[in-house]
Formats: sequence, C-alpha cells, structure tokens
Amino acid sequence: MSNVLTTDHPAWQAYEDGTRARAVRTASGIWTVSHDRDGLHLACVDGTEDVKPEFVATDPAHLPSVVPAALRDGLAELGVTRRLANPWLWDAITTAVLRQVVRADQARKLYRTWCSSYGTTVEGPHGVLAVAPTPAAVLALPEEQFAAVGAKFHRTALTAAATHYERHHTEWEQMEAGALADALTRIPRIGPWTARAAATDYTGDFSIYPHDDLAVRTWAAKIAPAYPWPGKKDPAFGPLWTGWAGNDRTALHTLTLATLTWGSHAR
Repeated sequence: MSNVLTTDHPAWQAYEDGTRARAVRTASGIWTVSHDRDGLHLACVDGTEDVKPEFVATDPAHLPSVVPAALRDGLAELGVTRRLANPWLWDAITTAVLRQVVRADQARKLYRTWCSSYGTTVEGPHGVLAVAPTPAAVLALPEEQFAAVGAKFHRTALTAAATHYERHHTEWEQMEAGALADALTRIPRIGPWTARAAATDYTGDFSIYPHDDLAVRTWAAKIAPAYPWPGKKDPAFGPLWTGWAGNDRTALHTLTLATLTWGSHAR
C-alpha cells in the first residue's frame, strides 16, 4: 500500500510531527482523515459511517511513454500514490470558486478562514478542523460577512453556485467528470477553469483538470528543469501536455495528478 498521499486540497493541515489531517463531509456524516508514519486513519465524528471517504490510486506505470525522461523519472520516484476524492461536491465547488483570481497560498488561507468562520468545526487528531458552510448557510450570509473574511469578490459566484447546487446537485452527483464540468459552467461566474477544477476534485479524474494551470507548469519545470518548456503564459503548454497522452485518459490523469502530488510534497 502506498505511503504517499496527495495533499493538494487546501483543507489539509500539516503538523510538526509530519501528520496531515482534514475533515470531510460525506452523504452520511463528517469524517476526520489523517495520515502519519503509521498510515491512513479515518474516523466518523458526526452522523453515521454509511458513506465512507474514498481514495483514488495513481500508478506511475500508467504515465505516457513519450514524456521527457527527467519528468518520468521524477514522478516514478513517488511510487503509487493516493488522493482523497472529495466526497462533497459542494465543497469541491466552493474550493474552486475561492481559487479564482488569488494566488494558491492566498486561496489556501481564504478557504480555511471561510470554513472555520462559517462552516462546521470538529475535533481532529491534533486540533480543530472545519468543513465548508452548507449552501443554505452561504445564502443566509449578509454581504458584510463575505467581506469580513476576504471573500467579497467571490460572493456573487458563491451565492449563484449555492442556488444552482440546491436545485441540481442530485443530478450533478451522478455525472462523469466531463459532463459535470460542462454542467457547472452554466452557473453564473463559473468559467471552464473553475468548473474543471471542481469536477476533478469531486470525481478524482484528473484527465479533465485545467492542464495549463500554473501549478502544473511550475512543478513540471522543477522536476525537469532542462526541458524546453513553453513560457508561463504560452498557450502551447496545454496542447503539449495533453498531446503526450493522446486519447489515453488514464495516462493524462496519471501525468497531471502525479505532477501535482510531487508539488504538494516539494512544498
């Protein structure tokens, strides 16, 4: 069993002893998930255990055969990795919306402040953890409370998403990743990048992730610095990245998620 866990989601808290932990909401309750030197630990702390969090395994054996050797070697060192597929679509949407416009470190801080201020808090293995406020709670917030935590810019997107989620989430939750991303773009202020990031987080399918994302570009360049990568804003990166995988969605998923996993460990 792999000992490498992907911790790209901003809910993951890191502790001095190396433990990583987060709280997640499934259809039946709230769970704490932690990972330490002894492996993975799950505990239902509210509700029932009927619906458990699920993990997606990624094997570097499925990397595209034509990727640069340095990139392949760097990713292969991770071995088989695991990532928690976000069990709550609403949280996946919330996370993607709060990433709009701001840098990754700012988005991480904003997400955590948003959840701890207006969401549900539970006791984790090393302290308090929080899950996002429900759509109903978001719709009940006055405008000044968005501003109070730094989410004034995101208010209209979050409230529009909450309204549409309450109407359509049962249908959305049954969709495969690509169809879900398309459906989410019908929400006002939810563009293709946000929709794909949310659908990827929920389904665990990184073949539809926005592959020219800055994080993918940054970590790929650090893994294989000698490779002549397109510039930061060069649109050639996306076609280059997806072209290596061709029509093999598993290969594209593996290439993208492994690169993000490498980055979360490097950071």
